[in-house]
Amino acid sequence: MSVQFSSFLQTLAGLSSLSTRLIRIAIAIVLIWIGGLKVYNYEAEGIVPFVANSPVMSFFYAHPSEYKPYMQKEGEANPDKIAWHTANNTYLFSYGLGAVLVVLGIMLLLNTYNPGIGMAGAAMVIIMSVVTLSFLITTKDNWVPDLGDPNHGFPLLSGRGRLVVKDIIMMAGAFVALCDSARQYLVKTQKA
Repeated sequence: MSVQFSSFLQTLAGLSSLSTRLIRIAIAIVLIWIGGLKVYNYEAEGIVPFVANSPVMSFFYAHPSEYKPYMQKEGEANPDKIAWHTANNTYLFSYGLGAVLVVLGIMLLLNTYNPGIGMAGAAMVIIMSVVTLSFLITTKDNWVPDLGDPNHGFPLLSGRGRLVVKDIIMMAGAFVALCDSARQYLVKTQKA
């Protein structure tokens, strides 16, 4: 191994603490951004199939099994469909979920000041990711539908499914943040 390559590897190895901070910040940005978008109708309506088909979340909606005729394309504004979503609690649930996501993102960022808060936030992001990944099982819209093409169903992910499966990365990153927060918490409590 050349001296230059070895020096480069040593530099990278020395940046592992920075890389963990960047993971935490990246997760926080995603959570705060997506959480903030939950106040918009298109985002609230986009999660309806996941929530409506989830055995642990469908109770948040007034009429979870009736959603299909009321789905809108992003950018569509059909007053009748909007009225149905209002009555279904689609928007109200989305506001609450958005607030939770923003709080989780902030908790991750507060790790700098309080590793206990960062640890709690990371643990909750892991739980959130497990719930989101459960949608791969409960929501058939995650798989390419049988519309005539012989390539459909499992394991062929639809756009919704590709969105959900990315939570594996969120969960792994949150686990890295959780372990780092635990390390920082122990260091801080041992000094006290």
